Amino acid sequence: MTNEAAAGPAPQAVSDMTLDNYRFPSHRLLRQQNDSERTPLVLVACGSFSPITYLHLRMFEMANDYARINTQYEVVGGYLSPVSDAYKKAGLAESRHRVRMCELAAEETSSWLMVDPWEAIQPDYMPTAKVLDHFEYEINQVHNGILAADGESRKSVKIMLLAGADLIGTMSTPGVWAEKDLDHILGNFGAMIVERSGTDMDEALANLKQWEDNIHAIPQMIQNNVSSTKIRLFLRRDMSVQYLIPASVIQYIDQHKLYTDDGETKTKDKEKQKATN
Repeated sequence: MTNEAAAGPAPQAVSDMTLDNYRFPSHRLLRQQNDSERTPLVLVACGSFSPITYLHLRMFEMANDYARINTQYEVVGGYLSPVSDAYKKAGLAESRHRVRMCELAAEETSSWLMVDPWEAIQPDYMPTAKVLDHFEYEINQVHNGILAADGESRKSVKIMLLAGADLIGTMSTPGVWAEKDLDHILGNFGAMIVERSGTDMDEALANLKQWEDNIHAIPQMIQNNVSSTKIRLFLRRDMSVQYLIPASVIQYIDQHKLYTDDGETKTKDKEKQKATN
């Protein structure tokens, strides 16, 4: 990704956006494709990001390398899309905090990643299929794709989901995902899946055989098993998370006193109590 990003005024902080003033962030999308022989690709990672970790960020770099070396895609942009508060997951900080932490991480560590708050500011939970439709609309209809390498024509951008192998594990489990959503995500968009320990990639992919041409499995050359769950555990125990998440995110967590209570433990205790009643 050597081309300059799209020109324009300084972007509005995405953590300040609401449904009333939302604007799709495109300030780091490449202005022009570098290689006319390749298909322009935008990677979208959907998740809680509570908080964002270096593994979340590293996944984009691994996918960029994989696309450049093993495919005919050219990555022209990458997006983090945090879930809304309606997701109701244990350990989920308010969306405004998660969006801001993602924004800080992207600003600190990357020249091409962006944060789209559209999903996070929705009052209802947005299925991944609808989130990808949103990116398709904004980039290929509103933004009219990307300027081709010839500098004259424009090309449609391929939108693809970027996720860890734990997600593909849930996709291969019967009844977890709606069949029509799976077909829409994996059939129309496709996915780049980063290997993670504890997930049998071969088994998961075997159950998704009909979409195998649209699923790209990316091996981790250097194993990284850091997770948001582990980060929250460290923080609740007053342990250091230095070098596990970006410094600006650590500072933000300290400033807003996030993840200091034992909310997850209380939630699990309630679930256990319900199960025994």
